[in-house]
Amino acid sequence: MRLLNRPLNRVAGRLSRHRRRPLAGLLVMLLGLFFTGALYAAFAPASADKQNGTDDAEIAQGRELFLVGCAFCHGQNGEGITSQTGQLGPSLVGVGAAAVDFQVGTGRMPMVQPGQQAAVKDKVYTDDEVKALSAYVASLGPGPSIPTEDDYSIDHLSKDEQREAIVKGGQLFLANCSACHNFEGSGGAMPEGKKAPSLRKTSDKHLYEAMLTGPQQMDVFSNGNIAPEDKAAIIAYLNSIEENPGYGGFSLGGIGPVSEGMFAWLLGIGGLIGFAYWIAAHSARSEKTEHTEETPA
Repeated sequence: MRLLNRPLNRVAGRLSRHRRRPLAGLLVMLLGLFFTGALYAAFAPASADKQNGTDDAEIAQGRELFLVGCAFCHGQNGEGITSQTGQLGPSLVGVGAAAVDFQVGTGRMPMVQPGQQAAVKDKVYTDDEVKALSAYVASLGPGPSIPTEDDYSIDHLSKDEQREAIVKGGQLFLANCSACHNFEGSGGAMPEGKKAPSLRKTSDKHLYEAMLTGPQQMDVFSNGNIAPEDKAAIIAYLNSIEENPGYGGFSLGGIGPVSEGMFAWLLGIGGLIGFAYWIAAHSARSEKTEHTEETPA
């Protein structure tokens, strides 16, 4: 047993002498960092810009556009800027390419001036410039990527499956969206001077991005809250509403029974009251004329 322990003791003594050398600890630390980095590179997900097939030239172009049109409010590195009077622009780190594609693609950004809500207007940038801006912001931090047609379309489904998706989308829309956007997506007023915009004539891609990113006062409906296929079903329901004709005559903006009741009171009952007042005034003038003619001079 002693003979067996002697070789082991010699090996342990040699290792102990090597560990006491000054460079041994540094070498062990470097090896640990190397293996940790290799494991992370092997198993970590690819960044959003690489997944979308963007390159360094497109990101560089997006940064140039960002510095000219966006950095005044959002900072030179997208970190956001807060002034003494309030926040000029929030941080864009981690918002993803989908948020930029929605805000810039719908003309909401860049804003003419800070306000309660960014208004929809004609977009300032071309499609290629919007793509470059989206790629640059996506490089700042991981976030939702720009959806493809396969994400927001139900054309790949059969006719029966499409009808089922539209019905399900209507139920989801009424439960999650109609409180702000009205039961047929016509929009409505919000507190603090804000407004839920109309969803009519909005592209399917921008509808999907709005649900995915939650612009401004809108809640974020991530894929964990509403699955991608359910988002596509909601979009299909909105498209089916636009395709249906208005059988009831005047739609009155499609904002429901409130506008219909107001229309009935103002034009219906208001017209009857005006007509009754006219009859009463006309009768009074007739009686006054007859009384004047009977009075002797």
